[in-house]
Amino acid sequence: MLTKASKIVVLSVLATLLLSACTMPKLRIPRVHRITIQQGNLVTQDMIDKLTPGMSRKQVAFVLGEPVVKNPFNQDRWDYVYTVFIQPDFFAEKRLSIFFIEEHLSYFTGDFTPTSAKAQEEKGEEVATDKGESSTTDNDS
Repeated sequence: MLTKASKIVVLSVLATLLLSACTMPKLRIPRVHRITIQQGNLVTQDMIDKLTPGMSRKQVAFVLGEPVVKNPFNQDRWDYVYTVFIQPDFFAEKRLSIFFIEEHLSYFTGDFTPTSAKAQEEKGEEVATDKGESSTTDNDS
């Protein structure tokens, strides 16, 4: 069997290992791969800048692609929705609604504005909104 001296050695080694485990650097253990979930139509600023009032439905579909969501009750509205979910913490959603009058693009609403409108807003000039109304922005510079 174990002598008294060997028991003391074994217990001291065990105690040293247990206490040193609390201060050891964390080991990187491989984890489960978490995928990025993207859904809907990806709409970019370049696509928005190509839209002009009066475009036909086919022209809009060529620029933006066919919408994922078509309203069966309102054929004159196309909705583009894009979501991205990167687990566990990041979620983003972009929306764009296109409105047609007599088969031609009238205006759009959503999370995007044309680049020319952004430049006018920065200069503090009068900007025509989506529905033809005008507004001014104040620029203190």
